[in-house]
Amino acid sequence: MQIGIVGLGRMGGNIAVRLTRHGHDVVVYDRDSATVEKVVSRAEAGHAVGASSLADVVSKLKGPKRIVWSMLPAGEITEETVMSLAGVMQRGDIVIDGGNTYYKDDIRRAKTLAEKGIDYVDVGTSGGVWGLERGYCMMYGGAKAAAEHIDPILSALAPGIGDIPRTPGRDREGVDPRAEQGYLYCGPAGSGHFVKMVHNGIEYGMMQAFAEGFDVMYRKDSPLLPEEERFSLNMADIAEVWRRGSVVSSWLLDLTAQAMTKNESLSEFSGEVSDSGEGRWTIEAAIEEAVPVPVMTAALFTRFRSRSGNTFAEKVLSAMRYGFGGHVETKE
Repeated sequence: MQIGIVGLGRMGGNIAVRLTRHGHDVVVYDRDSATVEKVVSRAEAGHAVGASSLADVVSKLKGPKRIVWSMLPAGEITEETVMSLAGVMQRGDIVIDGGNTYYKDDIRRAKTLAEKGIDYVDVGTSGGVWGLERGYCMMYGGAKAAAEHIDPILSALAPGIGDIPRTPGRDREGVDPRAEQGYLYCGPAGSGHFVKMVHNGIEYGMMQAFAEGFDVMYRKDSPLLPEEERFSLNMADIAEVWRRGSVVSSWLLDLTAQAMTKNESLSEFSGEVSDSGEGRWTIEAAIEEAVPVPVMTAALFTRFRSRSGNTFAEKVLSAMRYGFGGHVETKE
């Protein structure tokens, strides 16, 4: 298939390159022309071409059903891009938003584009800077016919079943086989980003638990403790041993072990931890639904607090965020 990719940052560029590796043709655009040239040079020969504007992207796509994937930060830039695309695309075309957009914005945009006969698909995309090789876990929503049409694109981006053991009972009727491949149709517009939003809220809680646990161990040699109760523990070795058969083994732990092996004290990180919005939106949704989410709320508030003074726990969080997403929170 042929698809336009707008926004060639940490994930957008790799998405374009991965698609070319699976035989798809991409038209790529970014406001930075040097970035466009770099992505084209990384792509499989003959499968990528650069564009100079949104209109140029669309003009280079073959009909009758043109597809453009926006991979930009949530907010004004995505709003502007989607609306601009709606102005140059035609009935039957498809706009995909693969960023971390607020799901209520998806619902609104889908209605606006539907008035023009343009389909809107929201794709919650997880995989960070590792997605090029590992593939991307995707949760998506929109008109079912449009979602089915872009299935070859999503299948190419998904990680596939790999060497992960199958969940017992997945061979029964009524389950979506695509879930085992790492991508899932969730329902109408907004549902994909809603599921991804909650995914990120859970991620906050998991990361916070790791961070706090390592902080407790890191401070076990504190002079505030009786001397016989002080332990000098090796954080890198603990992270490593937990990766081997422990019930808390996970990709987040893998990333923590990698960071601590390089520098056990994580001194290159400031410990001032950002939040990208999904955690806040998850808590807002929980309030609307009267669902208690104390772990995720505490994790979000801890990120707020980290910006006015921090501990080793926040450095652990920073290290994990850098590991999976390339988020740079360097020490000044």
